[in-house]
Amino acid sequence: MTGWRHRWHEVIFEAETPAGKRFDVLLLVAIVLSVLTVLLESVPSLAGRHHALFFWLEWGFTGLFTMEYLARLAVVKRPLRYAVSFYGLVDLLSVLPSFVGLVVPGSASLRVIRILRLLRVFRVLKLVGFLNEAQVLLIALRASRRKILVFLLTVLALVTILGTMMYIIEDENAGFKSIPMSIYWAIVTVTTVGYGDIAPSTVPGQILASLIMIIGYAIIAVPTGIVGAELARTMRSPGSEVSTEACPSCGRDGHDLDATFCKHCGAALDSEVPDPVS
Repeated sequence: MTGWRHRWHEVIFEAETPAGKRFDVLLLVAIVLSVLTVLLESVPSLAGRHHALFFWLEWGFTGLFTMEYLARLAVVKRPLRYAVSFYGLVDLLSVLPSFVGLVVPGSASLRVIRILRLLRVFRVLKLVGFLNEAQVLLIALRASRRKILVFLLTVLALVTILGTMMYIIEDENAGFKSIPMSIYWAIVTVTTVGYGDIAPSTVPGQILASLIMIIGYAIIAVPTGIVGAELARTMRSPGSEVSTEACPSCGRDGHDLDATFCKHCGAALDSEVPDPVS
């Protein structure tokens, strides 16, 4: 990557240079102010008195973030790869609600998703230790996803059976008017949330509810144990250190400290190294 794209890539994606750090700090300030604007706009008394101010502030931030998103796509070698990455999707979703809100009233409040963009603060402030911990957690969650999926399917089958049993035991007067409503009650009870909007009134129903509550306490410990075991395994494994360098091709970071090529798209991380896939 050479010329203007290389220079602007350093400014937009890298926080190692003074210009890049200033860009990211100003961006973080704009994100905080835009989220604050969304929150204050939801207060009826403020929205009524300062409607015009909120309107122009919001569209100012939307225009700024839209230009920034387009600039990110322009300076990377593979715009599509960046667009479908985590940060690329967050950048896109941070501007879409404003435009969708013109068609679907009320959806503009989803602009608060911009707060996810504050995750860049770890790279801007060079908090590499936080990036390392985030990498460890991400690896553990990925390793646990199949076990968690099996666990969730098991719980889904369990609450379906228990909810149906409760539907048979109780009557409509207690709130168990249908099997879906009974399954909802079983989910609330197994997860120990216990809203109290529906409760069994018969002795058999109360006995079953007591068993479900006990089962709920046992179930809560399962996903914690699964993720905890994977976390321990990941933390024992070497090579969990990551750098803050962004790939010039797809814009993603989180590479090993000694990495030469991007682990996501295979492009050379150093512009002096020939790119094997370009």
